[in-house]
Amino acid sequence: MGVHAARALLKEDLPAETKVLEVGTAILDALPELEVSNRVIILDAMKYKGEPGTIYSIPQYQCRGSKNIASLHGFDISRVLALAGHADPAEVLVLGVEPSYLGWSVELSPQVVEALPLLLEAVKRELIRKS
Repeated sequence: MGVHAARALLKEDLPAETKVLEVGTAILDALPELEVSNRVIILDAMKYKGEPGTIYSIPQYQCRGSKNIASLHGFDISRVLALAGHADPAEVLVLGVEPSYLGWSVELSPQVVEALPLLLEAVKRELIRKS
């Protein structure tokens, strides 16, 4: 879901200082950018017991990362920021969309497709709010 959102954001008119990274599960590849970022917005699927397509906005410190380091999402943002040696922790917000299915697929369910424009608007509102 996050990859689809990143690709859609790249087509949007965003503030000049905004960088959009399509990271997928290769979060360690984002280390150079995270080292210099003071704000990070993460977009991903988020299983939170809601209806598929529900959008969540949660500060990173309230998210629980995977305890299984071998998983594709094994390095959560807290671990990556620690690896980046971020002396002054970046503000991290997670915007998630409740999936209808979690599994090996890059296809989005109809509910998530419908939620995608709302997610993009939430990102733009957040960028304006903090600029």
